[in-house]
Amino acid sequence: MSKGKNDLYNDLKRQILTMERDPDEALDEAGLSQCYHLSRTPVREVLRRLAGEGYIEIREKYGARVIPMSHASLRNFFLVAPMIYAATARLAVQNAKPAQLTALKETQRRFQKACLADDAQALVLQNNRFHEIFGEMSANQYLEPSLRRLLIDHARIGHTFFRPKNSEMSRRLTLASEHHDAFIVAVEKQDENAAVNLVFEHWELSRETMEIFIAPQGLKADALVNGSDDYLERT
Repeated sequence: MSKGKNDLYNDLKRQILTMERDPDEALDEAGLSQCYHLSRTPVREVLRRLAGEGYIEIREKYGARVIPMSHASLRNFFLVAPMIYAATARLAVQNAKPAQLTALKETQRRFQKACLADDAQALVLQNNRFHEIFGEMSANQYLEPSLRRLLIDHARIGHTFFRPKNSEMSRRLTLASEHHDAFIVAVEKQDENAAVNLVFEHWELSRETMEIFIAPQGLKADALVNGSDDYLERT
């Protein structure tokens, strides 16, 4: 892949995972061609590749759009994610290759570095890559595409997880990093049960944080926040 095509491919993936591009946002083929100094043909090749990987949809007469997130897709995500993550972890422990384990450790080092630097974008991307490697380790042509699709929405729904605003969110992020280390140990020891148990711990941590994003505490009028009796008397 040429540098221009590679840059376009990586940039679009990053923008989708970090919510720089909104779900169902239209992708302007002509604008991408101009921005990356590419003709329409290589741009279309990149878009088709991303469509095959689940990042975008290409609709007849409507062109390419970022994969949407609907109520139905969110419900299905929360319904099946733990099952697919657990099956992936079990197969990953069974089939992991030394080179993949090395890649997993290197990705975790980058994740930890991003933690120390409070680099939210890098955290999203390295976390996504960490779990992608588990899919590659599973060596299952049916499971891996499902995992990859789940990880896209996992990153988009949970992107606020990687932007800690308080000590509690920072604590959760530290715990997530510790889970990653424990996953690596489970793979090294070929301990399937430990890996599966970790999946459910890790999932609960992510699920709680994603629910905060999906259903945040409602905003209150300043008068009510300040406990103003005058406001109540006037209404």
